[in-house]
Amino acid sequence: MSSISDIIERYLKKILNESDSGVIEIKRSELADTFQCVPSQINYVISTRFTIEKGYIVESKRGGGGFIRIQKVRLKTPRDTFEDLLQKIGDHIPQITAEHVISRLLEENLMTPREALLMRRLVSRETLQLPIPLRDQMRARMMRMMITTIFTSKGE
Repeated sequence: MSSISDIIERYLKKILNESDSGVIEIKRSELADTFQCVPSQINYVISTRFTIEKGYIVESKRGGGGFIRIQKVRLKTPRDTFEDLLQKIGDHIPQITAEHVISRLLEENLMTPREALLMRRLVSRETLQLPIPLRDQMRARMMRMMITTIFTSKGE
């Protein structure tokens, strides 16, 4: 059974995919009414599932005429995507951000579900049992190498 967060995420992605412009504007309160949840649930879904690492830009305006604008980042070439991902990873990356990057690769069909599972397990804190600064640096090095391998194997 899906959680309310999963249902809201699927709904937002569906209307985003149906949008010709690749941008949607929603009202937090109206969406909360639609799904019979509190507005903070909408905030949670947007802040955790529509991140820049996952390939989304979110803009929010509060107040009476407030809205939330969600835009799917569409990069022109696989090379642009590759460079964007390497830039987001940087020299260190926490586990949650790494998981967002992996989700983006999976959603954009740049890796298989099996590859995503392997990558998640490899960069998990359970695998990388090191002190935090070193763990985040090691995770970034591993992510950069795996992403380079994925893009190289796809002809880039």
